[in-house]
Amino acid sequence: MGEASWGEEMESTLLLNASYEPLMVIDWRRAVTLLFLGKTDVLEEYQRELRSPGTNMRVPSVMRLRERVRFNPREQRVPFSRQNVFRRDGERCQYCGAQRSARELTLDHVLPKSRGGASSFTNVVSCCRACNHRKANRTPEEAGMVLLSKPRAPKQSWTLSPSGEAQWRAYLFWNQ
Repeated sequence: MGEASWGEEMESTLLLNASYEPLMVIDWRRAVTLLFLGKTDVLEEYQRELRSPGTNMRVPSVMRLRERVRFNPREQRVPFSRQNVFRRDGERCQYCGAQRSARELTLDHVLPKSRGGASSFTNVVSCCRACNHRKANRTPEEAGMVLLSKPRAPKQSWTLSPSGEAQWRAYLFWNQ
């Protein structure tokens, strides 16, 4: 059985409403927090275990809220983060197209921060280290580079795809 330490990157958790409607995908830290606060019940678990001096538990794969929350996915926005940029870009460098793991990717500001570029989905892309070094503190045009796709804010629904974890499929409507 696999083990993991508290600081290690691990699987995501599908969070369901009390009525079993899929709400969102959360990281394992948030899942454990909701569980310890007594707000959720675990429906499915991964084989991996979390171990600390006072706790041994399996990583939750699917959790259900104990109380129903009002949720409209069209009103929700995907939070800006490194992982969400990498996920949006398919863990692919947006300049050379090379597929890389999240550990091998960096974030690149299309309009550099030093020129007023924002840290937002519309100005940040996944980039391999070589392309990031080549582009440096310039715009893609100044560096003679072309973006594979225009950066955009992802829709909430992109996190719940049929290619998600196998344990989630029973809880997602398209597999019934």
